[in-house]
Amino acid sequence: MNQRILGRNGLTVSAIGFGCMGISFGYGRAMEKEAAISLIRQAFERGVTFFDTAEAYGPFANEKLVGEALAPIRDKVVIATKFGFKNGDSTAGLDSRPERIRQVAEESLKRLNTDRIDLFYQHRVDPNVPMEEVAGTVRELIAAGKVRHFGLSEAGAQSIRRAHAVQPVTALQSEYSLWWREPEAEILPTCDELGIGFVPFSPLGKGFLTGKIDASRAFEKGDFRNIVPRFSEQARTANQVLVDLLGTIAKKKNATPAQIALAWLLAQRPWIVPIPGTTKLERMTENIAAAEVELNVEDLREIAAELAKITVVGDRYPAHLAARVGR
Repeated sequence: MNQRILGRNGLTVSAIGFGCMGISFGYGRAMEKEAAISLIRQAFERGVTFFDTAEAYGPFANEKLVGEALAPIRDKVVIATKFGFKNGDSTAGLDSRPERIRQVAEESLKRLNTDRIDLFYQHRVDPNVPMEEVAGTVRELIAAGKVRHFGLSEAGAQSIRRAHAVQPVTALQSEYSLWWREPEAEILPTCDELGIGFVPFSPLGKGFLTGKIDASRAFEKGDFRNIVPRFSEQARTANQVLVDLLGTIAKKKNATPAQIALAWLLAQRPWIVPIPGTTKLERMTENIAAAEVELNVEDLREIAAELAKITVVGDRYPAHLAARVGR
């Protein structure tokens, strides 16, 4: 797979990464351990060198799984993980105090079975801790050799600038896809100006853009999408027009809707690296193949013209989670 560079300090990764969260968190039942380890290793065999996890995915279970899966190939991959929640629990509130960041770093190193964290993200901006303190703490961890690069997730432009002034931010990880384009207004220009890579999570709209989820689909207990307004039956019915557009483009390009959605992201900037996640080998193989799909100027112009006619229905987060983003 082609490689891309995140930030100005040379963090080189595969053009498409692997978001590991869904293997054990957020989408219902976790995968069986051996099947999950096999899936992660097969991603590497197919060219993926960028793997994303977090202490909050579980909590802790996902990091342990990723660490075990990647141990035999540790020096050939880039591992990203995150800090920022109380006790690693995403439902318990935010905590980016310097002492907590240092604690997470030590504990994540053990769970990941490694001597360094390649990319250490603040999972969500903590309004109770100045961004300068957060960035300064990560800078100390980088100086100590425990962390290689600093990242932010779902941060607003002002927070990005404040952090970057203390410790250069290598990558911003936020949601971005054909059905969530808000980063185009302010975030992508900020990243462009400062030389920060962008890592879109949910690049396939939490599965909706694959065309495999219709209005009648029921999600199992524990699936995050059960509380997402954009996944209400009414919203899915209204948003099918976007999936239909992807299907039309996909037929012309001999590709799948998911591949078009990922190829569109790759075409937006040379420093964008989406991290689709899946629990299925065939979906992972499909996603990776998107790196070979070429969208030319005419394709992109056609997509832009059609997108201008579409209004996506439904918020991407329920209100209590929406309050945590864009700070």
